[in-house]
Formats: sequence, structure tokens, C-alpha cells
Amino acid sequence: MHDDIDSMRKKEGVRIIYEDRWLVIVDKPGGLLTMSTGRSGEETAYTMLTDYAGRVFIVHRLDRDTSGLLVFAKDQETKFILQDNWEEAVLERRYIAIVEGTIEDEEGWIETWLYENPKSMKVHSYEIREGENPDRPPRKDWKHASSHCRTLARKTIEGKPYTMVEFELETGRKNQIRVHSEWIGHPIAGDRKYGASTNPFGRLALHAHCLSFIHPHTGRTMKFTSPLPKPLKDQFK
Repeated sequence: MHDDIDSMRKKEGVRIIYEDRWLVIVDKPGGLLTMSTGRSGEETAYTMLTDYAGRVFIVHRLDRDTSGLLVFAKDQETKFILQDNWEEAVLERRYIAIVEGTIEDEEGWIETWLYENPKSMKVHSYEIREGENPDRPPRKDWKHASSHCRTLARKTIEGKPYTMVEFELETGRKNQIRVHSEWIGHPIAGDRKYGASTNPFGRLALHAHCLSFIHPHTGRTMKFTSPLPKPLKDQFK
């Protein structure tokens, strides 16, 4: 890694936390797109990495307002190896969310069907009924989604209760944590799209903080963590 790149990326809000001949692992701030929506001149994590490393390839994405760990490949072969074997290669995916309300349970599972409305671009959650097979959705455009959640802390902010929750993904569906939080009646703070009525942090309170996977070329287990951003961390001291 170039000696000056880390300080430059920190200044811009993007931090490169690991790099080798095949991969770049980035800590993305909330509010930054992973890749362009097609508008001219958009600054994205992808364009920043391209300016630094030349051509790079997006392995997976985070929502614009979600912060945390992103993986980029330096060549197309590495991208396809990871994407084609993502569920097998990824050993651990953990996110921290601060949700509205008080969750009394210390841990539990959320398991539903997810469906994305192509017109509204919003993902909806449906109950998995007794006897339904997760591998055989009742409708072809529904997808099985499973999240494990663990309560980390509870706090009152500006007179309203919030719960900090760690989500570990068993499946990696679009907007999965945001939809599952809404499903259990505790939307993520700042997530108006999925039912939140408050925004005490001035951003979506969701952070991809831990990622572990098998390196596609060396076979080594790689594990990376990203600290909770200051606006979220400070409120739960």
C-alpha cells in the first residue's frame, strides 16, 4: 500500500484496511454510494478505489447510508470466484444496528420470506408458515432470509428508548436487516423507508462491522472488523 493513501482516504472518509495483489478491503462511511446510480459526476467508493488502484471490481455492495466493510477485487477472475462461491466463502457477516424501542430478548432468530416490489424498490417481508420449506418459496420471486440477532445495549436518547443490536446474517438478501427490523416492530433509527419515525444520529444507524471469508487464492481465513462510527458510538457510552 502506498504510504500516503491511508491518510488521504481517511480525509475523504474512506479507509483502506487491507490490500494484496487480488483484493482491497475498504471501510465505507455512511452516505457514500458503493457504485454509481448513473448520474454524472457521482463520487462513490468505486470511483475512489479506481483512482487509487486502477480498475477494480465490486464483489458486494452496501446501501448508500450503511457504513462499514466492503470487498473489491483487483481482477475479474477474483471477483467471479468470490461472487460464485459467496455463501460458502463467507464465514461471518455481522452488522450493528440501533433500533427504535426496547428489545427485551437477549438474542433470537428472525426468519421470513422477502420480496422486492419492482415499482417501489422496497423489500417486503412475509411469514414463513408451518411446513414451508426455505428452499422452496411459495412464490418464485420470494427469497428466504434468516438473521440471528443479539442485544448489546439499551439506552434512552432524547426521551425515547433505543436498542443496539448485533445482527449476524445467515443469508445475504437486499435490505435484509432493515426489513427484518421493521418486521419485528423495531425499525432502524433513521430508516424512514422501513418505518422509522426518529433520526437521532442524523443517519441510518446501521454498520457492517465484521466480515470473515476464505481468501479465493491463498485459502487463508481473512477476518476484518470496523469500529462503530463515532456518531453512533458516542450515544451508547
